[in-house]
Amino acid sequence: MEALKRISTSCWGAVGIPKMRLETETAWFILASALDFAMTYIMLQHEEVYFVESNPIALFFINHWGIKGLLYFKLGIVAFVSIICQVIASQNLQLGRRVLIVGTVIVSAVVVYSVWLHQANTMY
Repeated sequence: MEALKRISTSCWGAVGIPKMRLETETAWFILASALDFAMTYIMLQHEEVYFVESNPIALFFINHWGIKGLLYFKLGIVAFVSIICQVIASQNLQLGRRVLIVGTVIVSAVVVYSVWLHQANTMY
């Protein structure tokens, strides 16, 4: 296991990419955000029940550029938050970690609510 860790670290270092701080926390945030996009997409594509995006900024992107606009908007937010947390972590590792964890919890709560809302409206 240690040898594999050395190989992956040396490979990234060989191409000039330093090891990222908060890799695990960032990965969880990205996963929660991807699930959020997936649930939004599923709910908007559902034909039997009418769902509306409640975030007015996301709705603006949907109305002007469709689902691709929503994807680009959400990817931009994820990239922005991830980069900001990396900058914070360079000065204060624990604060950067807490910001990412809180962001992940918030996005995960939205995903859970979306699943519940979808299930409640498609049961009947």
